[in-house]
Parts: sequence; structure tokens; C-alpha cells
Amino acid sequence: MPESSRSEVAPLRGLIDRLGSMISSEPRDRMQLVELLRGAHARELIDPEALTMLEGVLNVAEMQVRDIMVPRAQMDIVRRDATLEEILPEVVSSAHSRLPVIVDSRDEVAGILLAKDLLRFFPGANEDAFDMQEILRPAVFVPESKRLNVLLKEFRLSRNHMAIVVDEYGGVAGLVTIEDVLEQIVGEIEDEHDVDDYLTQIMQHPGGRYTVKALTPIEEFNTYFQTGYSEQDFDTIGGLLLSRFGHVPRRGESVVLDGMQFRVLRADNRRLHLVEMRRVQEPVQRDPSAS
Repeated sequence: MPESSRSEVAPLRGLIDRLGSMISSEPRDRMQLVELLRGAHARELIDPEALTMLEGVLNVAEMQVRDIMVPRAQMDIVRRDATLEEILPEVVSSAHSRLPVIVDSRDEVAGILLAKDLLRFFPGANEDAFDMQEILRPAVFVPESKRLNVLLKEFRLSRNHMAIVVDEYGGVAGLVTIEDVLEQIVGEIEDEHDVDDYLTQIMQHPGGRYTVKALTPIEEFNTYFQTGYSEQDFDTIGGLLLSRFGHVPRRGESVVLDGMQFRVLRADNRRLHLVEMRRVQEPVQRDPSAS
């Protein structure tokens, strides 16, 4: 073999040897695989961003649509019989590129309106030239239980960016976008329209579940859940949870606090971003003397 070829192959062999030593441990479950990846990060084989995304990919394979969907009550919608003059303010105020179009109720989704399809009617559009039915795109419906990795594959194949989520009875439970799924892998994708206001800090889901942004102020958390956490010790619910964890938790870690279980949905190496909260039954403490 020529000397130049040997010099090119040597680094590749070194990488193969390192990967081989990692794989030889043969992880038997997901947790062992995660620990293997974290060990690779500790040995500087992969950087922190890559580790975060790899863990995100593993979590996406276990999460369901119901874990990240926008609840139906918080869906921005337009009505099929709305006029062009009525639709434009809705599109502008929502700042979304896609909006579900409903008939009489949120359970009757007729299709999806793309904001860009309205551009040809401006400026100086003739109101009579506008026909919602002509520009309406078909809606995609998915069950709450669909796995996120399966949904992401379907999004890629169909080139759809939004799906309407339905419950087991066929009613609309919410909506989910490709951005929602990708954020579980790469972290929060923020743009100039993202606002952390009170209306989106805490979202209620079916089954007594809530998603809570870590930046939710303690005062607003107390008001919503009728709790009494001190505003002097921590400014946000994320700060309170970090103190209880004792470290920056990773996705999937959970802690029980005053009858509420908090499970980390999104975090990075520095801070919490999003948690799921549900009330749990705390074990009753027996009095040893009462026997």
C-alpha cells in the first residue's frame, strides 16, 4: 500500500477502534445506551450539542403526540365562511404561516389555510374574487397516541408541516407541527413572534396533565395551581425545581413536590426549559404508635 494511502487510513482506523470499544459493551436497554453516549461525551468523542440531540432522538422515539400538542382551546383558527377582511387580522395577529379552518366548531376542521395563499389577493383585491374553498389545503389527522418519530417520518414523506390531533372519540384534541417535533431534538426554536406570556406559560392537557415552562414566575404558578411557594426564594418554577433536583436534570428525570410530579420534557446543559406536571397520590405516613 502506498505511504499516502496509509496516512489517510490511519485516522479512520483510530475512529473505528474507538467506536468499536464503545459498541463492544453492548447496552441492553435504553438507559445503558444513554449512559454510553454520556461516557462518549465525557471522553470528548462527541460534543455537548451532539449529545443533547442524540438524547432528544431517543426521547422522540418514546414520546407521543399528546405530550407536545397545542390543546384545541389554544388553537388559532379561522372560519370557513369568514370574509377576506375578517381573515387578514386573524392571520396577522397569530403570526402563523398555517391555520386550521373550521366549519361550525373546532371538531369540524375543513382544511388548512396557508398565509402565503392570501398574498395574491393583495393589494387592492376584489372581495368577490376570494373563495376559501379554492385555496383550502387538506388537513392531516393523527391520533394522540402516535409516536413522535413516526409522525416526523410522515411529515417528511408527505411534506406536511401541520397535523390535527384527534382523541379516541374522533374529536379534535389539538394540533401539532413539524417544528414542535424538531424542538424535542434540537431544543427551542424561537423566532421574533415567540412570546413567553402568561397565556402560554401553563397549558392544560387531557388526563390531568399540564406542561409548564420553566420560566413561569412563581407568582403565576401559585395563582394557577393555588399553591403557596415563596417568591422570595425563587423567581421562577424552574429555579424551584432546580433546587429540588440538586443539579441540572436531563430529559425524562422527575421529582415529586407537594403532591405534584414534575417530569423534564426539555432541558439543556445549563437550564430547564419545559416540564410536565401531574398531581400524584402521596403515600400516607403511618403513625408507628397507632398499632
